[in-house]
Amino acid sequence: MTDGDAGNEARSEPDEALPEDLDAVRDALVSWYEADHRSFPWRETDDPYEILVSEVMSQQTQLDRVVDAWRDFLDRWPTAAALADADRADVVAFWSDHSLGYNNRAKYLHEAAEQVLTEYGGDFPETPDELSELMGVGPYTANAVASFAFNNGDAVVDTNVKRVLYRAFDVEDDDGRFERVAADLMPAGESRVWNNAIMELGGVACGKKPRCDEAGCPWREWCHAYETGDFTAPDVPTQPEFEGSRRQMRGRVISTLKEYDELGLDELGPRVRVDYAPDGEYGREWLAELLSDLERDGLVEFDGGDEPVARLRR
Repeated sequence: MTDGDAGNEARSEPDEALPEDLDAVRDALVSWYEADHRSFPWRETDDPYEILVSEVMSQQTQLDRVVDAWRDFLDRWPTAAALADADRADVVAFWSDHSLGYNNRAKYLHEAAEQVLTEYGGDFPETPDELSELMGVGPYTANAVASFAFNNGDAVVDTNVKRVLYRAFDVEDDDGRFERVAADLMPAGESRVWNNAIMELGGVACGKKPRCDEAGCPWREWCHAYETGDFTAPDVPTQPEFEGSRRQMRGRVISTLKEYDELGLDELGPRVRVDYAPDGEYGREWLAELLSDLERDGLVEFDGGDEPVARLRR
């Protein structure tokens, strides 16, 4: 059995933590990413050398700080051949001058460029396993280059992705389980857009402090954390303030409507807030506003006629 066959077999029997309609989950994330995402110059190229430089520079360095250094580096050494011909001391000095962290990364990057020329005839290898043979290129970086340069990678599983999977699908904190769920989620043959999208989700909407509504998280409909209000994660041991928040109430609406075809306001309200009173502060007007907000986000359908009813959008 080939690696590709194994991947297809895994996807035919997805992990039980995942929703049944995986196509809807996948489409929601990709559409969200393609509609709007942070702009980094290395996302606009499929050149493996340029992507490798960005990945090495980004290790333990904020992405905003990497942009200028990445551009300066490529202005000076625009190809792997140019870097291989450079004096290693100059490369290390550049690294120090731009405060890019451990100087051995510069040394390894220089050596990797030499390998590409001497061992691969100037053409980058295209698979994660082959890329891992380059000096200083670990499994994560190899997979990133394979994904973003050649659309030929596996599902990325970094800290951000683990946080997303833990919160969204209640995946236990186990590396093997994270890897299986991530692999089952990724559409076959789409590692470039998928890995960018799920890392963007972890970086923008599902950070240590979640911004579910503000960032328009595309997985709110399925998200366990959004439904329960528990936003802890492997790297977030303390639950953020949530009790009584609007985000919590939105999650309760989604959770309740999952159990019913549709509900009127006075049926739904007490299930969302124990202090719901039709004409009170948290009454019909408050609930209608909340439902209208959820409808704008494409999560529910709300018919606000003489007898208003709400239902989960399918």
